[in-house]
Amino acid sequence: MEKNKPQVNLLIPLYNEEEVYDKLIERLTNVIEKTTLDVSVILVDDGSKDKTPFFMRETALKDERFSAVFLSRNFGHQLALTAGLTCINATEAVLILDGDLQDPPELLDKFYAYYKEGYDVVYAERSSNAEKSFKRLTSRWFYQLFDRMTETKIPLNTGDFALISRRVADILNQMPEERRFIRGMRSWVGFKQKGIFFDRPQREYGETKYPLTKMLRLALDGIFSFSEVPIKLIINLGILAVLSSFIFLTITLYRKFYLDVVGEGFTALIFAITLFGGVQLISIGVLGEYIVRIFFQVKERPLFIIESRIEKQKEINGQEIL
Repeated sequence: MEKNKPQVNLLIPLYNEEEVYDKLIERLTNVIEKTTLDVSVILVDDGSKDKTPFFMRETALKDERFSAVFLSRNFGHQLALTAGLTCINATEAVLILDGDLQDPPELLDKFYAYYKEGYDVVYAERSSNAEKSFKRLTSRWFYQLFDRMTETKIPLNTGDFALISRRVADILNQMPEERRFIRGMRSWVGFKQKGIFFDRPQREYGETKYPLTKMLRLALDGIFSFSEVPIKLIINLGILAVLSSFIFLTITLYRKFYLDVVGEGFTALIFAITLFGGVQLISIGVLGEYIVRIFFQVKERPLFIIESRIEKQKEINGQEIL
């Protein structure tokens, strides 16, 4: 182990978590004191509007086992995790977990035991989930759809809660995509991966930071970042539309020249216009999803901006950009 560097970092993004903060620090401190591992905690403030940054600063200045990273604004959960990954200093592994205590930090030693067996990624699978039934159901649907549409396989009932080796963390830091889906990137990297089951408790404090709209956005980022199926689907729809039009034309000509029947009315015409118009709009929308990702990627803007950091009880001001 390198001198003055921990074996494991606990990486926790926070956004408006003042209600749970004291309980979080209490449980993290208990974990650090009970484990035989050398552990430090990296807290990342994702532009919180409440007292979370104040509490983080207070903790990091008081206890050198905690460091704090403050982003210049709210960049979103995935980019907050990305920012934290660039600040790690652990020699062996990083445990990623949420700050709402639905990801129990007490599982650290269990994760680490599998890491010592040679697994580079040890992810948590929810054997039971206290989330609302609608959220559980939509989550299951997404993972089933993702599994069918991509070659990257993400186990059902998993999230970002996982322990990754230092080399996996370094590889993730080298991946420059702007629309990040870390659990998918984590699976794409490969190496030996292992799932462990845990009972996910109900959120006791505050409100979820992933309402339906954000869940949908994350799901779309995952699909469009890892799958070419939507493009292939609209190609097939286009072929089907062309074949349908030729079949309809053939039937119409046959009825006119052999049966002396001329089609009347606008029903078929309206149906055809509506159908093909819908196919075209869907196709443009799917292409637009890929194009907008290319648009933002080629700008090469920084993924996030770090306003300041506190490490080893010392505050580092100024911007750091990745």
